[in-house]
Amino acid sequence: MAADLPRILRLATLAVPLLVAACATTSTPPPGPKVTRLDIEGTKQVKEGAIKDRILTSETPWWAFWPFGGPHYFDSNAWQADLRRIERYYQAQGFYQAEVVNSEVKQERANEVALRVEVSEGEPTRIGDIHIDGLDALTPEHREQAESKLPLEKGDVFREGPWEEAKALLQDRLRDLGYAEAEVTGEVQVDVETRLADVRLDAKPGLRYRFGNTFVATDANPQVPPRRIIEQVQGSLKKGDWYSETALAEAQARVFRMGVFGAVKVNRGAPDRESATVPVVVDVREAPFRSVRLGGGIGVDAARQEGRLLGEWTNRNFLGGLRRLTVRGRAGYAYIPNILSSTKHGPVFEVTAEYEQPRFLFRDLRQQTSVTLEKGLEQAYDYYGGRLQAGVIWQPHRSFSVFPSYNLQIYRLSGRVSADSRVPPVVLGCSENQVQCNVALSFLEVAFAWDRRDDPVEPRDGYYLSLSVQKGGGPLRGDFDFVRLLPDLRFYRSFGQDRQVVLAAKLRMGTLNPANNSQSSIVTRFFSGGATSMRGFNGQRLSPMVALPQTKDLDGDGVPETTQTSEWDTVPVGGNSLFETSVELRYQLSSSIMVAAFWDSGLVGVEGFEHSGAPRLFGPDHYHAVGLGLRYLTVVGPVRLDLARRLNIGRGLPVDTPGYIYPTTGGCFGIGSKWRQNGPTSRSDAFAGAPDGQCALHLSIGEAF
Repeated sequence: MAADLPRILRLATLAVPLLVAACATTSTPPPGPKVTRLDIEGTKQVKEGAIKDRILTSETPWWAFWPFGGPHYFDSNAWQADLRRIERYYQAQGFYQAEVVNSEVKQERANEVALRVEVSEGEPTRIGDIHIDGLDALTPEHREQAESKLPLEKGDVFREGPWEEAKALLQDRLRDLGYAEAEVTGEVQVDVETRLADVRLDAKPGLRYRFGNTFVATDANPQVPPRRIIEQVQGSLKKGDWYSETALAEAQARVFRMGVFGAVKVNRGAPDRESATVPVVVDVREAPFRSVRLGGGIGVDAARQEGRLLGEWTNRNFLGGLRRLTVRGRAGYAYIPNILSSTKHGPVFEVTAEYEQPRFLFRDLRQQTSVTLEKGLEQAYDYYGGRLQAGVIWQPHRSFSVFPSYNLQIYRLSGRVSADSRVPPVVLGCSENQVQCNVALSFLEVAFAWDRRDDPVEPRDGYYLSLSVQKGGGPLRGDFDFVRLLPDLRFYRSFGQDRQVVLAAKLRMGTLNPANNSQSSIVTRFFSGGATSMRGFNGQRLSPMVALPQTKDLDGDGVPETTQTSEWDTVPVGGNSLFETSVELRYQLSSSIMVAAFWDSGLVGVEGFEHSGAPRLFGPDHYHAVGLGLRYLTVVGPVRLDLARRLNIGRGLPVDTPGYIYPTTGGCFGIGSKWRQNGPTSRSDAFAGAPDGQCALHLSIGEAF
């Protein structure tokens, strides 16, 4: 290997000029000067931003200096077309008298122009009468289902968008009721003088059909038997059921969820009018049954920094029968709190082997078993561990699943934080005389999930509900007897014609109840703080704390005394209760940029909510933060940057160490923080969330929730 080093260096030396030359390509010259401003005046009933989104000419954004930005240039031909587009857009919004009365291209500095447009909107055209013809042959029930809550009402401003939506919605409803060949057309008569629009929808339902036979089109020599595909289709529709396009979509999702197809399409065949049946045609293309994924990443936080490599190998037809075997691994190196001033650091890894048996006993039930080996570093402890999980997943609907499982987890915990500091063993769940101990957890868990989000990576509409219930100890043995509950609720709603505005909300509430008021293990407790929870704190820093006292020989007698003349390090040890809420408003500026404003709140209490000493919601241990965020949308999810500032509502975090002195004032990123040198500072005298600073910065991939 050493003998090849000179040759490698020579090749690298030659490669550098080639790379530079490749980057120095000649770009296409801009069509005209840079657009510095674009003002549209006279907009009162139509938003200026909506018009700008629908024309080609646009002003240079303030973020043009970023790598994904750039100046926007003026093109006279596009500008003339845009003036016509403005009038056409007004007509689509019901303003048939709107016109561009003036436009100006003003030269500013060299190669820069400012644009101005003045419009006269006129009065809008409103809907007069609405007529729906062709539904007389339907039953009263079907007719009511088809006509209810169409996006057109008498007196509304007539807009082309809701008009097209009403035609499509009426047609979809008819086809969902079994009228597979239903078509809906219509016309609108506009009286310019009275500014009234007479709307007419013409429906042609045709025959009502039932589902017929199911046919499968697949690759030559397929490994997946067609009967297995048909079996999944029959989970959503059966021969003889009334035709429904919703059922076709559900069947397509079921087949795709088998996990072995690269492409799936479930369509209707040609309707048979004599038998009034519609065949179902399933077109699938098998994906490679074996795959390998490799990647890497970094995790950066004020409390932890880590670099990691990721890998995954999957066999989707292990031993036949579509059994799935997956081996995934993560290996890295972690520094706590950071690479420059780490109190501890070392390698971390996690290796998981997961086996899944589809169609376990019956169609919608699959068995899953996984084994995990891991080594980790946390702020309060480090550990070696092994986990076993075995259970069955029942998924009768693509949005709903139930996962009962048995879990065995074994950990070797060490409270060592640095070479000369140790976390008290009692806070880890070890006995009082042990700094290191083995912890065994044996518990049953039932996890429910109801996922109605339109997109799990970048949700804009829908909701998500989940509940985890764990019961450990008792006849299952193990070192801890406990009950742990964790519900999670999320809601999303988008607004605007292009769904540019998204309102997202989240609520999580957990409680851990050890039997007979005994101690809980740190590996089962709740933590909060970080990019995906309460963003007013860094990772896991919203938690009851333990301080690591410093010792110093103050009187020269050779005996070190505990003293606090500067900040003691604190480490989170978790709590038995959790409450988190988030409300976030997201706005999409462009195809790749979103901004967000959020309010987060969080609480992690020492005792569970069933305990008499449980923390009070919106009490002094319930913390709040507000912040702003920036998202850059990518194919793997949004790259997210969030800056949060915690409000000074409440008191300091619970630090269970005698002699600990809280800081008197907080700061942001080490700026503005002050410590009291003389006399103790109580928890109630400290700022909210002390000792942690009041600001936190988070960089991650994927939405917070």
